[in-house]
Amino acid sequence: MIRFLNLLRELRLSLFQGRQLVTRAGWGYAAALVAVAFAAFFSANNILILILAVMFSTFLISGFVSRLGLAGLELDLILPEHISARRKTHAVIRVRNLKGWIASFSIHLAGAAESGFDSILYFPAIPGGATLQESVQLYFPHRGAQSERSFQFSTRFPFGFTERREMVTLRHEIIIYPCLDPQPGFQDLLDSVAGEIEARQRGRGHDFYRIRPYEAFENAHHVDWKATAHTGVLQVREFARDRDQRAVIYLDLDTTESDWFESAVERCAFLAYRLSEKGIGLRFRTQDCDISVPEEGDIYTVLKYLALVAPAPGKSPEPPDEPGSFQLVFSANAERMAALGWDRIPS
Repeated sequence: MIRFLNLLRELRLSLFQGRQLVTRAGWGYAAALVAVAFAAFFSANNILILILAVMFSTFLISGFVSRLGLAGLELDLILPEHISARRKTHAVIRVRNLKGWIASFSIHLAGAAESGFDSILYFPAIPGGATLQESVQLYFPHRGAQSERSFQFSTRFPFGFTERREMVTLRHEIIIYPCLDPQPGFQDLLDSVAGEIEARQRGRGHDFYRIRPYEAFENAHHVDWKATAHTGVLQVREFARDRDQRAVIYLDLDTTESDWFESAVERCAFLAYRLSEKGIGLRFRTQDCDISVPEEGDIYTVLKYLALVAPAPGKSPEPPDEPGSFQLVFSANAERMAALGWDRIPS
């Protein structure tokens, strides 16, 4: 009897310290098993001893079968190329059973907090060698790089006495852009910026720049008829202001205010993305970055930088070097930026 109690104690410790959780049904079954064990010991009844042996074997077989069901399960997560924080992202989860002919039954799949997956998938059966896939939605609350995502397989098959769990970690790096959805005041700022840039683009300017060949779909009012008659080919008179059609966004990294910095990063990302959608040329600058879109990269180059950027206290900002462009600067020190020559500093 002492040996039997020691065996139960070791079994209990293994269940708590391992990857199994005893369910209510399991505790009820264990209580019944102990009651039968006491009755068999004190009565020395052979039938009760056989029943005890069957019950104990059933309990052990249940744990073995549940462990076998989770063995050989492979997980893959297919994500889109571009992911934004605080926006639901559609992805595909694939589960493959590597066991050639042994099926897995009653499998639950849940994600850890950092995985972005807060639901639970249920697979009644995964045949041996089969691959099942499900469309899911992921949600990442913060920008940045993520290299690991953890998921948990679990099952209570076959009898529900224990819940067997296995963790799976997927390792491949993804970049989560800042939130691109409009926050309070963002849309008004975008409308103001886009409106002023478009107003600039309507004028022909006053400073003559050059005569160049006509390009398809250009306004005929810009054609220089004297040059056209002289060369025999349509020519256009171009003014310096006509070429000034891009916005310069400067993000000042010299700050220790983390909340302000995160808000500024999101405003930069929102403005850059929406201006790019409108076909407006863009140059993005910080103390350690200078990207012209589309000459030196696309808008996703800027968003990737903003996903990883961090404050750089003590690193002095630079003055503007494109006087004719539309300048927009985000800084926690508006007076210093104004002294450097930046003339548009949103609060």
